[in-house]
Amino acid sequence: MSALLWLLPALPLTGGAALLLAGHRADRAAPTAGAALALATCALAAVTARTGPEAAAPFLPGLPVRLAVDGLSAPLAVTVAAVAALVLLAARAGLGPPDSATRFTGLMLLFTGAMLTTVTAATLPLLLMGWEVMGATSWALIGHTWRDRAATGAATTAFLTTRTGDLGLYVAAGAALAGGAAPLALDDLARTGEPWRSLTAAGIILAALGKSAQLPFSFWLSGAMRGPAPVSALLHSATMVAAGSYLLLRTGPLLAATGWGAGLTAWTGAATALVLGLVAVAQRDLKQLLAASTCAQLGFMVLAAGAGATTGGTLQLLAHAAAKSLLFLLAGAWLTTHGTRLLPGLTGAARNPRSLGLLFTAGALCLAGFPPLALWAAKDLLLAAALTRDPWLYATGLAAATLAAVYSTKALWYVWRPAPATIAPAARPAFLAPLTLLALACLALTPLALPPLRTALERAVGTGVHPAPHLWEAALSGGLALGAAAWAWSAGGPLLRLPAPFPDWLGLERAAHALVVRPVLAAARLAAAFDTRVLERAVDAAAYGALALARRTDRVAERGLTGAVAALAAAVRGAGREARRPQTGQLHQYLAQAVAAFTALAVVFVLVR
Repeated sequence: MSALLWLLPALPLTGGAALLLAGHRADRAAPTAGAALALATCALAAVTARTGPEAAAPFLPGLPVRLAVDGLSAPLAVTVAAVAALVLLAARAGLGPPDSATRFTGLMLLFTGAMLTTVTAATLPLLLMGWEVMGATSWALIGHTWRDRAATGAATTAFLTTRTGDLGLYVAAGAALAGGAAPLALDDLARTGEPWRSLTAAGIILAALGKSAQLPFSFWLSGAMRGPAPVSALLHSATMVAAGSYLLLRTGPLLAATGWGAGLTAWTGAATALVLGLVAVAQRDLKQLLAASTCAQLGFMVLAAGAGATTGGTLQLLAHAAAKSLLFLLAGAWLTTHGTRLLPGLTGAARNPRSLGLLFTAGALCLAGFPPLALWAAKDLLLAAALTRDPWLYATGLAAATLAAVYSTKALWYVWRPAPATIAPAARPAFLAPLTLLALACLALTPLALPPLRTALERAVGTGVHPAPHLWEAALSGGLALGAAAWAWSAGGPLLRLPAPFPDWLGLERAAHALVVRPVLAAARLAAAFDTRVLERAVDAAAYGALALARRTDRVAERGLTGAVAALAAAVRGAGREARRPQTGQLHQYLAQAVAAFTALAVVFVLVR
């Protein structure tokens, strides 16, 4: 079974790499091949989730890599593979970008494989590998239409923002090593000592909040909507943004062990759910509304991780993946047929064809938290855990859940309004099939939040038994959702407007530019000026000084040395000439020289004695 586990991420990774290497020659076959590989990956995920295999391989001394499909990773692996398969089927049916089909499909498969690696990784090194590939491919997918400068700029913003948070994972890995968690297993991080445990938790929280677009990183998700509709449906439902929430749910024991991490995480999630819910209400662009609601819904998962409601957070993640991928795909289809993303321009879109309108309604009602749909039951489960921690945390989450009904109803109000009759193309069965399956998932996931299936899920996930919501909690949340939806419908879309800065995502991107980008660019300009005006001039001055010293040395020292060498050479030549004089070759002269020498020696000998 370990071979199947290695094959689970390897199949989409190798398939995506092969398509990218094939290039434009495979444009016609790529959508079908990509969908087939995604379906095969989905089947593998189902098999591994049922058998729960583990696999390991050596990587660095004392740091092996391990894969495991157990507990929390099993349902999420199936969800990632299933959503990827359905999205690629929808892209094959005509929703994909019109150009570079091979590049698009290959990147989607690479991204899916990286996400599956992240989900099944049991150690930090392997998780980091998947995390990095996921970030790189998300940049390429958001900026797929690379001739559009706005799309490439949004891709760069998303990449740099998430990369800022990703640095936390490296800090966490270093702190875990310093704290003695040698294999860097995710389940062992809570056992490290202080201060390394707190530093590890801080790094993981930073990386997760950045990837899941939580406050203050939420703004990058707004620009990411410039990517193709299938990219939004995959990246922003079950994969990239869900990766941060999954990491927090997976490392829940570490957050609880720090004493501060759980509370910080819970309140950050609750604040994001509330504030970004207001941002979603203020939007007039359908994809921007869905993007802001993604941040808000992910806030509930982060809240669940901080409150220790792993089962509720898991159900929230699964149900949100089904609803949001459905809504993003339909938003992309309407953008293609109506040529606009603005809600006033989509008036009556749900009426023609009505089949798409009914599917959109199913996803929006699930997103609104209407009973008895899946997100209503999931929110009640995680809010019950929040209530045991802090009533104010519960109240904040409940207010955010009520806002979900408002922004979902706002979208429904626009698309179902009567509009002049227009001719719209009929929805093809190949496009309707994956959307219908996603809509059915919104309904089918509800029983998992109710006994006895909830108990079985808690046992499978291995998180223990969590507080169950009381009947009054379920009635209160459901009643508030229905009441808020009724009010929003009666008020109408144009009246659901909020003052600045809510429509502009609280000005978070401008704040990031003011607080981070501009100071960094100013510092870079100062460094460049210092380099040019100080360091470069200092180097030039040193060079000119060396040249001047060399010239002076040539004029003074070199001439003296040359004269001394010449004098020494003349003296040697003179000595040589004098030494040649006695060498005449005549025997009587050599005899006289010998007598003179011995006489001198005798005199010296006599005098010395």
